[in-house]
Amino acid sequence: MNRPPSVDRLARHLAESGFGDLPDPLLVAAARDAVALSPDDPWEEAAAIARSSRQRLLQPVINATGVIVHTNLGRAPLSVGHDVHYANLELDLGTGRRGDRSSHASSLLARLSGAEAATVVNNGAAALLLALATVPPGHEVIVSRGELIEIGGGFRIPEVLATSGARLREVGTTNRTRLNDYREAIGSDTAAILKVHTSNYRIVGFTESAGLPGLAGLAHEHGLPLIFDAGSGLIDEGCQWLPAGPPPWLRGEPAVRQSIAAGADLVTFSGDKLFGGPQAGIIAGKAPLVQACKTHPLARALRPGHLVLRSLQDVALSYLRRDAGATLPLWRMATAPVEDLRRRAEALSHGEVVDCASVMGGGTLPGRTIPSAGIAVDGDITGRLRLTDPPVIARVEAGRTFCDLRTVLPEQDPALAKALAKAVAG
Repeated sequence: MNRPPSVDRLARHLAESGFGDLPDPLLVAAARDAVALSPDDPWEEAAAIARSSRQRLLQPVINATGVIVHTNLGRAPLSVGHDVHYANLELDLGTGRRGDRSSHASSLLARLSGAEAATVVNNGAAALLLALATVPPGHEVIVSRGELIEIGGGFRIPEVLATSGARLREVGTTNRTRLNDYREAIGSDTAAILKVHTSNYRIVGFTESAGLPGLAGLAHEHGLPLIFDAGSGLIDEGCQWLPAGPPPWLRGEPAVRQSIAAGADLVTFSGDKLFGGPQAGIIAGKAPLVQACKTHPLARALRPGHLVLRSLQDVALSYLRRDAGATLPLWRMATAPVEDLRRRAEALSHGEVVDCASVMGGGTLPGRTIPSAGIAVDGDITGRLRLTDPPVIARVEAGRTFCDLRTVLPEQDPALAKALAKAVAG
């Protein structure tokens, strides 16, 4: 039996053979594990363990799946990179006193949405939970049976309601709920009316639902707030940040600004998805109701950190400058002309140029596709693509690997071409 190399020697070998980006403790751990598993010849085992350690780290990948808001890949694509610095997170630069940590982004979000005020929490489910938590415990919140949705991770609207302390009052049927159904359900224990956008599925056929203006009128007639969970985060149906205006696949998607104008007192929506920012939840609406959310004991547990707030601020500024179509990766990808995608696919010269159908993903725009183009290669080479640097994430259909260029930024094309060449060669 050969004497195994020392752990120190093996770790140094890893650092010199392509794994020098990993810190020494990870290399030492890989070496130690390799010696334990394969004492006679631990060299290849150590490299495999180090490679696995690197793959478990968060890192940039090329998304060639055609799913723009890809939950497994961090949802909406972000522009990452700021100079190293402190920030006035909770400091009022005018007075020198402690300030509100979310006021920087929140004031911009309120302006964007046409709301009196806004606040930010760590995800969309948290936004709805906090909005409902302001309802007096044990009181009823009226909601249509057709809107009792389940969102990602198995969270269900009835469970969110129960956690908030409110009681659920279902009205209507799965496919039809009229304004009068809400009217007949209002009683002495009613504290709010809730409307939920069914952003991750559609009911078609014999359907009916009450619109926001009618629900707002009914709620205000009885002195009740109307809470609308808009979900996807489309900020304005006019899409002024896109030179050509709203694309056809956005038709009918509720927008935050128009929902507030229609009378919703609180609107909760996502900071990623169709807003195109980091994963976060936003509550916008009437100032007293937003303030009740901000001062609720749950607010501290649900608050986001500095990086999320800074990213949201940058996104909001892009919308206010009306250049979000050019600066936010989400909109750059979603609105890229198919002709441009096809030209890029032809330039890659690896595989067959094919038409594709991209989707928005992330529980938005169900059943709607966006025409696209990409590359198809015979066989399943997705495993080899995931091992390239940077990793490429593709999809397999009918025994072929597809790389959809709608979710690949033009500046990533050289890396994709190199990865395809390596993966095809085996």
